[in-house]
Formats: sequence, C-alpha cells, structure tokens
Amino acid sequence: MKSIVLVVEDQPDIRKLIRMTLDFGEFEVHEAENGVSGLRMVGAVRPHIVLLDVMMPGELDGFQVCRRIKDDRELGTTMVVMLTARGQQADLDAGREAGADAYLTKPFSPLELIEKVEALLERQARETV
Repeated sequence: MKSIVLVVEDQPDIRKLIRMTLDFGEFEVHEAENGVSGLRMVGAVRPHIVLLDVMMPGELDGFQVCRRIKDDRELGTTMVVMLTARGQQADLDAGREAGADAYLTKPFSPLELIEKVEALLERQARETV
C-alpha cells in the first residue's frame, strides 16, 4: 500500500522537486499551492503526511494550516512536516506550538526529505497500532 503524501507549497519548482524525489518511493503524491486548498485537500485525500510550506500567500499560512489539522479530531493523527527557508529558533518554536511533527529547512536534500518522511511514517505506524 502506498503512503499518501500531500505537498502544500506555493512554489511550483519546489513542488516539482518534492514530487520527483517521492516518485522514487512508494508514495501517492498530491499537491496544493496554498493553505486554503491544502486544508481542503487534507480532508479529501486523508494523507498520512503533509509537507507544509510555512510562508504562503493567501488567507492561511503553514502554521495556521498545521494548527487546524492537529485540532481536528479526524485529522489529528496526520503527520505534518513544516518546510521553511527560515530556520531560526523562533520559527522552530512556532512550528512546535502549531503541532508540527518535524521541520525541514530549505534548501534540503532529496535524501534528507526521504529520510524524514520515512521516519515519520514509521513513527505513525507504531503510534496507531
């Protein structure tokens, strides 16, 4: 069974890079370009993991989307990885407060992305047994 991954990122080049990276694994990849459509897709496709950009244009930034996912009783077990170019401690703390399970600072390597996703999926499998 493929793990479902949702990439919520406003930069098409970054979405493409992530998709190309994950296409090598056993992943079903979906994409959204902003927080509102990303949140809608989380409810529709029920991903195992969400790769979520922090700074996006529009109504909802990544922290707000993460908080809404984690506060939802049906979606709360979804793993969320925050993606950001800002790796300061304050940003990491804000991600933790929003309920993020992990943080990747851009630019990240494809290997780093795969390792983070696989580690979180393993953790999720252990926690839901």
